[in-house]
Amino acid sequence: MTTAMLEVTDMHAAYGAIEVLRGVSLRVERGEIVALIGSNGAGKSTSLLSISQIITPRSGDVRFLGESLIGLRGDEVIARGLVQVPEGRRVFSRMSIDENLQLGAYLRKDISGIASDLRHVHELFPVLKERGGQLAGTLSGGEQQMLAIGRALMSRPTLLMMDEPSMGIAPLLVTRIFSAIRELNRGGLTVLLVEQNARGALGLSSRGYVLETGKVTIGGDAQDLLKDDRIRSAYLGE
Repeated sequence: MTTAMLEVTDMHAAYGAIEVLRGVSLRVERGEIVALIGSNGAGKSTSLLSISQIITPRSGDVRFLGESLIGLRGDEVIARGLVQVPEGRRVFSRMSIDENLQLGAYLRKDISGIASDLRHVHELFPVLKERGGQLAGTLSGGEQQMLAIGRALMSRPTLLMMDEPSMGIAPLLVTRIFSAIRELNRGGLTVLLVEQNARGALGLSSRGYVLETGKVTIGGDAQDLLKDDRIRSAYLGE
């Protein structure tokens, strides 16, 4: 088997005495969109935080491009090309759109590359160009999500991890954001997508995993998962 872009093996993580992840294993191949679905409290966000090394796993391994990330600082993980769009967007509300986007490139020194990526973000989300001087905190939830994605893209990721990009957003903007994810993937970006919107996430993805009480219980082709009676009953309301 060829080396995956991202390979998580038997990852355990906890908050104090409370164990949240109990042996998570998953793979993301170059060029894929992979969905990680599950109910509230299943450990989806903790999985991404542990992969990013924002939370230090208690055991297990996280390998990106063949090298372990365990023990690295967050900025070192980003510098290697693994970037996360956090749950709840977490834009800098008292800073402008332009300033938020500039912060996404804070580890970079390639001026022409930064300018090129900024043009790409503006093409992807024109509202960010139109309102560049506006405070981020005055944007709608959907617009803030676009800004959070744009900020992450300014880091020039190789693999983008997204945590609940549709949460609290109007359906029309959810469609726009999912279309942007598909467009980014067609441009070569690999994506690990955490979503409670199981139908939308699996419809967008090539493969998927189901996380239940801190463990991956089902994994496979996304279209097969959409037809799985267990998934249809638990997550698709059928």
